[in-house]
Amino acid sequence: MGSIPKVGGFPPIGAHGPFQPVVAPAPAPAPLTASFAGWMANPSSVAHQALSAGPIGLSASCNAASMVKRPRTPPTNNFAMDYQTADSENVLKRPRPFGISEEMNNLPVNILSVTYPGQSHTHTLYSSEDLPKNVFSDLNQGSIVKSMDFHPVQQTLLLVGTNIGDIAIWEVASRERLVSRNFKVWDLGACSTTLQASLASENTAAVNRVIWSPDGALLGVAYSKHIVHIYSYHGSDGLRNHLEIDAHVGNVSDLAFSQPNKQLCLITCGEDKTIKVWDAVTGNKQYSFEGHEAPVFSVCPHHKESIQFIFSTAIDGKIKAWLYDNMGSRVDYNAPGHSCTTMAYSADGTRLFSCGTNKEGESHIVEWNESEGAVKRTYHGLGKRSVGVVQFDTTRNRFLAAGDEFQIKFWDMDNVNLLTAINAGGRLPASPCLRFNKEGIILAVSTNDNGIKILVNADGTRLLRSIENCALDASRAASVAVEKGPIIGTFGASISTAGTSIGIADRSAPMTAIVGLNGDNRTLPDVKPRVADELEKSKIWKLTEINEPSQLRSLCLPDSLMPIRVVRMIYTNSGGAILALTDNAVHKLWKWQKNERNLTGKATSALPPQFWQPSSGILMTNDICETNQEDAVPCFALSKNDSYVMSASGGKISLFNMMTFKTMTTFMVPPPAASFLAFHPQDNNVIAIGMDDSSIQIFNVRVDQVKTKLRGHQKRVTGLAFSNVLNVLVSSGADAQLCVWSMDGWEKQASKFLQIPSGHVSNPLGQTRVQFHEDQIHVLAVHGTHMAIYEAPKLECLKQWIPRESSGSITDAVYSCDSQSIYVSFEDASVCILTSATLQLRCRINPGAYLPSNPSTRVYPVVVAVHPSEPNQFALGLSDGGVHVLEPPEEGKWGFSSTLENGAGPTISSTAGSDQLPR
Repeated sequence: MGSIPKVGGFPPIGAHGPFQPVVAPAPAPAPLTASFAGWMANPSSVAHQALSAGPIGLSASCNAASMVKRPRTPPTNNFAMDYQTADSENVLKRPRPFGISEEMNNLPVNILSVTYPGQSHTHTLYSSEDLPKNVFSDLNQGSIVKSMDFHPVQQTLLLVGTNIGDIAIWEVASRERLVSRNFKVWDLGACSTTLQASLASENTAAVNRVIWSPDGALLGVAYSKHIVHIYSYHGSDGLRNHLEIDAHVGNVSDLAFSQPNKQLCLITCGEDKTIKVWDAVTGNKQYSFEGHEAPVFSVCPHHKESIQFIFSTAIDGKIKAWLYDNMGSRVDYNAPGHSCTTMAYSADGTRLFSCGTNKEGESHIVEWNESEGAVKRTYHGLGKRSVGVVQFDTTRNRFLAAGDEFQIKFWDMDNVNLLTAINAGGRLPASPCLRFNKEGIILAVSTNDNGIKILVNADGTRLLRSIENCALDASRAASVAVEKGPIIGTFGASISTAGTSIGIADRSAPMTAIVGLNGDNRTLPDVKPRVADELEKSKIWKLTEINEPSQLRSLCLPDSLMPIRVVRMIYTNSGGAILALTDNAVHKLWKWQKNERNLTGKATSALPPQFWQPSSGILMTNDICETNQEDAVPCFALSKNDSYVMSASGGKISLFNMMTFKTMTTFMVPPPAASFLAFHPQDNNVIAIGMDDSSIQIFNVRVDQVKTKLRGHQKRVTGLAFSNVLNVLVSSGADAQLCVWSMDGWEKQASKFLQIPSGHVSNPLGQTRVQFHEDQIHVLAVHGTHMAIYEAPKLECLKQWIPRESSGSITDAVYSCDSQSIYVSFEDASVCILTSATLQLRCRINPGAYLPSNPSTRVYPVVVAVHPSEPNQFALGLSDGGVHVLEPPEEGKWGFSSTLENGAGPTISSTAGSDQLPR
């Protein structure tokens, strides 16, 4: 992008100006002017086109110098106090600078004293009945909506971003989710080490902002971790990756498109207190603006005639303005109440508004007099104890709307009093997210049950009904063709070729199960376990979707300690207790009591266990390393008799007594630190310790001595599994490599890198886990991108399973106690159950079946543990510290099947309805 000619002739600040010049990062900063109009005097004659919500190509016959008002002295007192009655003419009067007449001083306040052809503040006559207040439909997004934006051309397409990193495009007329994507870094190797470290600890991010480009060909997504994604949109489900930008250190708070010099740019801001301008085609950085003293919260690019500029707001309530140059900020305002603020122009680009909330919960929605840096109107009706930052929007150059106090509140722009407020039938959160479409006839608002309400006026109803009827006619025409001969999909489901998009990534869509390598569907040699249940192979499993709590048995375990993310978890070998290790290095133990309701004393979802602590009240707490705790990989191993646990959280390894919780000993002072622990199957005094320096140490606890060190991995070791049958140790690492070691002399027998699916990028700091099937020959390897079955000791890959992209990365997977099933958890909080012999998906448990309908934060399973004797029972350790025990309905199994006849091969049938759920 070429450099934009900078504005010349900035007037000096007069004696009455309260703002002092600031030091900009450029060598020759421009003086900070008190008036916005002041730094737009005598602009360059070169015309630049910018993103504007109003009509493009506005013309004015007079030159810029004659249009610009002279700067007037801005107020020195607090805006919020001074403008409580901002509709009074008296509050707009200020001591005026020398040489400005009373007549000029009392002109209507605009950034430029200019009348655009065909534009004025005389509105088309609208009434409150023209507002979209009637509920047309509800959309089930599935997670908390953080940001929305309607397509600028196809005005019934709604772009949505959520708190768990999901984005979606909805056709609101048909209530169809056209596209869904989860948060995923496209090229981790190109990211900063800071981001890589952050993703290693938690590979998730929330969406802060979604926005369409002016023509709707691109869309941008700002995430809570460093990243901005730009997609190109090609209609329907045609969404393609365009740019991934590691934009800011920490949170990317906001983004917007702009067109200075007729070249499309992306503007971002973030936690690192900067605003940056990027070429939207190449991703090259054009400008970086520094000057805020707090994280930047929002950006608002705009233009007046040939002047291109950007407003930015910070969380400390400061508002600054920037030209596309390196001369520093031009103005410095205070937001009302020093609130965390967003800014927006009316559709015609002539009026500037802001809405924000300060840390005390006081919210302010105001209209600005740009040329003074002063508030022109303060609108009444916002709450004094708002939850979060109140969001707002403008429409039709006439109305303002804000989500506040579980309502949608509306104002006429020319009247400070509240016009009306609605609750849209209820279910709104305290501060709902909202967005008008371009014509102002449709309003989308978020709900407290992870959904979106679509509100319409009479015009909006007619528009959506017409689209709905067209879709219905197309559907009827398509059904005739389908009756003549349905197309059989990969998994036996009939797929209509008309009326819908095959690429819709809805939660009810079938999971892509690839039994092959790198997307290859060729038949590979089947698994031949020594202890195999051949009956399992001869079954057709019908995919069962579990969506409601009534469709399973679940129990959230009681906890009297602070809820901290669960990072490791295991059932005791007796099956009567669950042991968990949390991110703060504390162990938690739950024990089921034997009684008349639980004769075995085994873990069950029918009865809550006791959160167990010894009478001494001490906790089993690991030693931690203060210097690099964020890099620690917590791990533990339980002895076969359940009497003690060996554990580490980045510091020394601790040996705890499970009865008294006392620390018996500590050893292995880092560095290197332990990253995985496993007891030798023949000697409880010998343990294998995977280290974060990529080595494996065979350690004898009795003599406190390292017997040998094994080297074969390139990154830290993240998994270990012993086989008594083969007399080998299998290891896995963050390098996505498997190694086989002989237990006799500890020499390496084989090694193999996992076959990362095409189009996926392996996280260099990710964890790969391994577990032996009960036959102790076949190894389950679990990676964030896929699972695979290998045959030891040669590590021949027999089967590979790749989840659907919309589920996010695999967080954990484990065999059931009889090795007939595999339980897999995902970043989107769903859990899948597969038949291990065929890697056939037979049941999916969606988050709503076991999680609260509206969790306060993004919650998902970090770890899965299986009961040692009940193959249908498993437990989930969650990112919010919760532990849930799940079982199928009484006397049931996960999914249901029928035995194959005539040697037919296995298939998967996708069924979202409840008629095929186990009863």
